[in-house]
Amino acid sequence: MPPVYHSIALFDLDHTLLPVDSDHEWGRFLVRLGVVDGAYYEQENERFYNDYKAGKLDIFGFLQFALKPLASHSKQTLDEWHRQFMQEVIEPQIRPEALSLVKKHQDLGDLCCVVTATNSFVTRPIAERFGISHLIATEPEITSPHQPIAFTGNVSGEPNFKEGKVTHVEAWLTLHQLSWDTLQKSCFYSDSMNDLPLLDKVQTPIATNPDARLRQLAIDRNWQILELFNK
Repeated sequence: MPPVYHSIALFDLDHTLLPVDSDHEWGRFLVRLGVVDGAYYEQENERFYNDYKAGKLDIFGFLQFALKPLASHSKQTLDEWHRQFMQEVIEPQIRPEALSLVKKHQDLGDLCCVVTATNSFVTRPIAERFGISHLIATEPEITSPHQPIAFTGNVSGEPNFKEGKVTHVEAWLTLHQLSWDTLQKSCFYSDSMNDLPLLDKVQTPIATNPDARLRQLAIDRNWQILELFNK
């Protein structure tokens, strides 16, 4: 029989478990590889990143930009690039403090899940590196499995962003025969005010390496503030 869970621990990824933004870094990595129009792509990547931090990101505009390169290359090529991305960019940013936090919840028997707005192609190997098999991410639309190009460049369904995170987490809970009401404990670690809808849903919201707006809200609401990374 599958294990019965009574508690969940949800983790945002970028600037929460990682001290960098994996979406932003993937864009910079593609520029360094020379597989996108460097000057234009770097400029747009920075613009969208700044809009995200300011809480005014056009998520569909961003996804049209970010997912387009996936539709221009074969899955085999993309996977090779991602292995290089993991080795050169992500692995140096894996911190023992973050690994220990995840392990603490796993040792307690919590059902752990990464909940991120970044697309699943970029983030699934990162979540697995943290030992977390459950991932709720923005899903890129895929082509026929018999096509060498695996992605269409479009998003599949609702982006896992702001209120969308609540929608997707609730669907995931249902799959596990859980609900907010039946859980004994639920917590969510996040750095961003963009995640306020999901932070408001859990029993224990934890502002982790928070941006200025979330930090002030956490102080006002007496939420725990976790500085996960040594400065």
